[in-house]
Amino acid sequence: MRGGARSDQERGSTVIRGTIDTPGIPSRSDRLPNTSTSYRVLVVENNIGDMEALTRGLRRNGHTVDNAKTSDEALAQYRNVDMVLLDLELPDLDGLEVCRIIRSSCDVPIIAVTARGSELDRVLGFQAGVDDYVVKPYGFRELLARMEAVMRRARPALPAKASFRGISHGPLTIDTGSREVELGGQRIDLTRKEFDLLLLLASQPDSVVPRRQIMHEVWGDSWSRRTVDTHVSSLRSKLGGSAWILTVRGVGFRIGHA
Repeated sequence: MRGGARSDQERGSTVIRGTIDTPGIPSRSDRLPNTSTSYRVLVVENNIGDMEALTRGLRRNGHTVDNAKTSDEALAQYRNVDMVLLDLELPDLDGLEVCRIIRSSCDVPIIAVTARGSELDRVLGFQAGVDDYVVKPYGFRELLARMEAVMRRARPALPAKASFRGISHGPLTIDTGSREVELGGQRIDLTRKEFDLLLLLASQPDSVVPRRQIMHEVWGDSWSRRTVDTHVSSLRSKLGGSAWILTVRGVGFRIGHA
């Protein structure tokens, strides 16, 4: 090999090539150093081999993984995850359209993972709302690093009033360090924005939090009225009742009691 170039294997970087019968299955050596944060990731991938390889690699790095092979499956699951890895070649609907639908209702981070590699494809992807764009074949450790970078950009700082370690509100416990919620000792799985919304309300238990403040602190003014209402509805469902989040008509919301 001329010019001192090294193969992917010699560099120690696993490459996902987009086929089931080629090398590229992530191994223990593909863990990203000094990374302790785990996410719930939705892998939307039409190719079964690619899906299985990517899922194994993500789980080895501590992430929880959900899978979808079609747009219908993806659109039924994206609200419950921290990040979406989206193949653009889906059998029932173009991945760009799936991205637009997701982006119209929430801001969950989306990374396109696709064989479409032209400049125009990338531009269309970013215009549709992806946060990053990875072209097959790709280095698995690079993908992990990109995931971390996207999550750092997407995760807002906690409100100053809620910067302490934990909040207890009756049987409801919110751990601001681990970002975990328990109700009556049972863990409640929340998305990133659901957690931020609940934390904001619980940090001001005797106050009505105006809708404008919610939008500013949780969504950074990139919002719609439907976005807030959708997340409130989802939180009520996961907490087991509407009494946990009370609507003060014309003003905003406040934390309640079940």
